Amino acid sequence: MVEKSLDCKLQRIHADPRGCKDFILADAKDADMALAIGAPGKSPEAHGGELRYRSLAEFREIIEQIVEQGLVDIMLMSASTSEVLTIHKRIFDKSHVTPAARVNDTTDIHIVRGGKYATHPSLPFRTATLDHIQCGHVDCKPDERHLGANLGLYSITYNNNAVLDREALSQYKEFRLEAERKGFRHFLEVFDPNRPEAVEASKIPEFINDAIVRTLGGVTFKGRPIFLKMVYHGPRAMEELVHYDPRLVVGILGGSAGTTYDAFKLLSEARKYGARVALFGRKINNAENQLAFIRFLRLIADGEIGAEEAVRAYHGVLQKLGIKPRRALEEDMQLQTNVMNYGENGVAISVPATAAGATAAKKAANGRQHANGEPDFANMTPAEKVAYHRARWNKILG
Repeated sequence: MVEKSLDCKLQRIHADPRGCKDFILADAKDADMALAIGAPGKSPEAHGGELRYRSLAEFREIIEQIVEQGLVDIMLMSASTSEVLTIHKRIFDKSHVTPAARVNDTTDIHIVRGGKYATHPSLPFRTATLDHIQCGHVDCKPDERHLGANLGLYSITYNNNAVLDREALSQYKEFRLEAERKGFRHFLEVFDPNRPEAVEASKIPEFINDAIVRTLGGVTFKGRPIFLKMVYHGPRAMEELVHYDPRLVVGILGGSAGTTYDAFKLLSEARKYGARVALFGRKINNAENQLAFIRFLRLIADGEIGAEEAVRAYHGVLQKLGIKPRRALEEDMQLQTNVMNYGENGVAISVPATAAGATAAKKAANGRQHANGEPDFANMTPAEKVAYHRARWNKILG
């Protein structure tokens, strides 16, 4: 097996947490455990205005191309895709890219057409089992556990509810114990509350930071996540978490596609303030050319190029390849997000929102707000609730 870049980078980061400049880049191709049919993304072909998605086979072919390119450190997949590519096709054997699988799928990421799950507080749930991720069947033999992925993403969504959050923590504890027994590593994803009324908006960065520290305070080294995946709430929140424990490797999730500048600037700024990992899903999957897009993410992550220069260069590559960009360069250089709002007013700097997503959320809550500006769910219609949460998850899913 080829030595994995993830392991080399983590070793160097832990040896010199403040001085090491290594940055871990992951492609999150696990969206079939959330978005289902829409997970592979829109087909690049024209269909006379008809919306059409790539097939699962096309989706997996792109994953193979990205692994072969070798510029990401981690490829995150669903358990079923990991089985095909890791266990059967063995595409990671001669690659320094580490395969990983999503190990749980809480109910707040069940985003299906016509569904209402996102209107309810998150409940813990696991479709995948560690044995199936590691060897493809139940009750792996010890010598079979290396056949599949031995790294997984575990997700928690806190909603400031003692009963629900206690259950989420209990399920996470059970997972950690099983993972330690089976030699399975994980990284921890912590989402913002999926019920906006759960925490005052200005307090979300502090709430999440405290929740992370409290969650891991009782976890010894063998059971701890190798890094975090979370919403980027801006410089202050990032610096606070990194300062508290420099050995806690903090990563950001990418959020919605937005403009190319949104993606590149988010990576650049998070890196500047202490992030050491970025997991981009939709931003990569919706790119005009995923391989070119990843190449520039890598250059930014390694500090070799700035976000502005990267956007211009990316458009230059698209022109050479004869690929029509979705936006003109001038439009693609615009920020559609609030990620650059560094005001000291305590307002949370949350996941970048597309203009369309922000508009949908605004319409959904129009006339249905409390005096403090929070959505008034009690007076929303079911359709308005679904629209609000769908817009929110359009921002969060990476």
